[in-house]
Amino acid sequence: MSSFIRKSLSAAGLLIAAGLTAWGVSAAVLSRETQTEAAATGGAAGQPEKQEADQRSELRFPVTIHCPAGPPRVDSGARDLHGQVVTIACSTCHTTREPNPRNRVTADLDQFHQGLHAAHGGLSCLACHNPDDYDSLRLADGTRLEYGDVMNLCAQCHGPQARDYHRGAHGGMTGYWDLSRGPRQRNSCIDCHDPHAPAYPRVAPVFPPRDGVPPKAEGHHGDTAEESDK
Repeated sequence: MSSFIRKSLSAAGLLIAAGLTAWGVSAAVLSRETQTEAAATGGAAGQPEKQEADQRSELRFPVTIHCPAGPPRVDSGARDLHGQVVTIACSTCHTTREPNPRNRVTADLDQFHQGLHAAHGGLSCLACHNPDDYDSLRLADGTRLEYGDVMNLCAQCHGPQARDYHRGAHGGMTGYWDLSRGPRQRNSCIDCHDPHAPAYPRVAPVFPPRDGVPPKAEGHHGDTAEESDK
């Protein structure tokens, strides 16, 4: 191959390489210009706000349900050296007696809880209290239940109320509906309902509701007070 042909091929290769390099630089510049244009026209302007919204949606504050910390304790009527009320556990007395499943009302009791008001659909004490461990409860199938899980006991009979509670339509609460903004605290069943007489008491309002509309003048419809006096 002649020297002239070799020089021509070498020159052509250099031109091709230079052309490819120039194309690559142009493509990179075009890509940056396209991104800049998209940002200028709002294509990327909403990204920080979207990221902030996504972060808020991922951040969920807790929902705390107020439940008993443990089994209740009974006021013994005595006070200690410091004047504090002396309380006793349910099992302290109940372990000394044989459980009686026929006891349904306080009139059936001869030693404990004579002043207790019970009105819970005719259920016996042992429908909810565990006769094998009076410091716990039991479900309808006999499963032992801690006092802290009392809402599961209520839910086995009060299904519609439990459903509405889980959907937020039943039960008192404070805090935030939007858990991305703050926590929420909820009452348990026995915060509002006496477990032995759960029907919510009917009460009258402390004061009548105040209407924002001024009261109408007495007389016929459309008459003013002066016209009604004529």
